[in-house]
Amino acid sequence: MDKGYTVFEDLAVKDYQEVWDYQEQLFAEVVDVKLHNRDNTSDLKPITNHLLFVEHPHVYTLGKSGVQNNLLINEQFLKQINATFYKINRGGDITYHGPGQLVGYPILDLEELGLTVKTYIHNLEEAIIQTLAEYGIKSERLDGATGVWLDTTVPGKSRKISAIGVKASRYVSMHGFALNINTDLSYFNHINPCGFVDKGVTSMEKELGRKIDMQEVKDLLLKKLVEIFNLQLNK
Repeated sequence: MDKGYTVFEDLAVKDYQEVWDYQEQLFAEVVDVKLHNRDNTSDLKPITNHLLFVEHPHVYTLGKSGVQNNLLINEQFLKQINATFYKINRGGDITYHGPGQLVGYPILDLEELGLTVKTYIHNLEEAIIQTLAEYGIKSERLDGATGVWLDTTVPGKSRKISAIGVKASRYVSMHGFALNINTDLSYFNHINPCGFVDKGVTSMEKELGRKIDMQEVKDLLLKKLVEIFNLQLNK
């Protein structure tokens, strides 16, 4: 059987629910092929993985292990700031998505790629760390937490620049990462980001003191993801 390829799509700006539904559709298609191959070894089909890039309108999402009290505002205030709220089926607690933030959703057969869920998350972090390094931003992992952070060893200074929350079932991934590029960070004031009450958030724009070219970051991060995951890309 030929090894499958990965279809990359840049969805530009799209509603969170619309993209969540699309993810579910793609996820089901990958799982269906896996189940077919398990039961029909003489008629194996290649797996088609997917990688989606998108920006969302203002939205807060709460993972299945999250605490709703980490959303610090009520439904009326959500409407005032033109934001929506969803409880979703990824891991992790609460996070924010919005304009100026690059969200990535890899729907990958981790088994085919020879990855555990832990290694998969590590690789996502690595692609973002390497991308930020190209801009002179030194970032790292924080023990006991997912995502990409700055100044993790400086008391009171550690801050998150990229959140990661994934779901994996039958070793197929869903959801993914969010990298703050030109994000309006004031929206994080209305939550305890990822459940933390003692750590801040930041963006590439804030760290570098200038607006960042979103397309340039997309191109660079896509290149890093393809290299690190050894993906055969079909745009």
